[in-house]
Amino acid sequence: MWGKELKPAFLDSIMPQEILISRPEVLEKFKKAIKSEGAGSMHIVADFDRTLTTAFVDGTKVPSQISILRDGNYLTKDYASKAKTLADKYHSIEVDLSLSLDLSLDERKKAMHQWWSEHFKLLIESSLNKKDIESVVNSSKIKFREKALDLLDFLHEKGIPLIILSSCGLGTEAIRLQLAKVGKAYTNINIISNLYEWDGNGKAVKVIEPIIHTLNKEEASIKHYPAFDKIKDRKNVLLIGDSVSDVDMIKGFNCRNLLKVGFLNESAEKNQQEYKKVYDIIILNDGSMNYIYNLLKESLE
Repeated sequence: MWGKELKPAFLDSIMPQEILISRPEVLEKFKKAIKSEGAGSMHIVADFDRTLTTAFVDGTKVPSQISILRDGNYLTKDYASKAKTLADKYHSIEVDLSLSLDLSLDERKKAMHQWWSEHFKLLIESSLNKKDIESVVNSSKIKFREKALDLLDFLHEKGIPLIILSSCGLGTEAIRLQLAKVGKAYTNINIISNLYEWDGNGKAVKVIEPIIHTLNKEEASIKHYPAFDKIKDRKNVLLIGDSVSDVDMIKGFNCRNLLKVGFLNESAEKNQQEYKKVYDIIILNDGSMNYIYNLLKESLE
């Protein structure tokens, strides 16, 4: 979420994009279902950072929109150092799958809630303003994946709901602005993320509960949001994420057919087996949306 590192250029030449199909039978069943039942039978639930957007931009790792805010020194002078201290304390609990084996899920969730809560408090104390979010959105450090915008066009054309379920530290406002910036703020897209309360000068004064972090997306159940009425009868679901915990986004929804696609953006050799346990299809090396886009186009046209 926070670290900044360079992606070695040689990886692009020796590690081309690869598609791993862990469960071909699930893929075939899903394709058959949406071909026969049509676009009206399905919806998509997806993460945002590093899922709809790339994990690397011009060779530099971009963990999240909030990392851009920190690294750009948009807030108070001591905000970045304090945010980094929090990240050093909690980040490994979030992402290190080997470490997570030594902690219970409840312990990890508690740690993530503490991190997000402390960081939101820090953002408010550091005078986060809507203008800061606009600065992040207008930076050149966020890039949608190749074919992602075509995918958004296709979903809008077919009337397929897209639920973006994100633990974004800059919240719904930032994601909505990102979509508007590229002309894709479509009505079929519903965003479920963290929400701020703003004063008359655009300054953040409060974060509205519940706080959504990386490990409690199933607790931010879609059924508690207005978007649920748009998808409750669409039982064929395509889930797209970039972390092992993203598969929990669909918990509590009664699917008829579920296809889970995961972007394994880095450390593929280290984490591939864990991703295979939970994802039906894995896209390696910060790959494009081409596979997903073509799958839907071929199945629905």
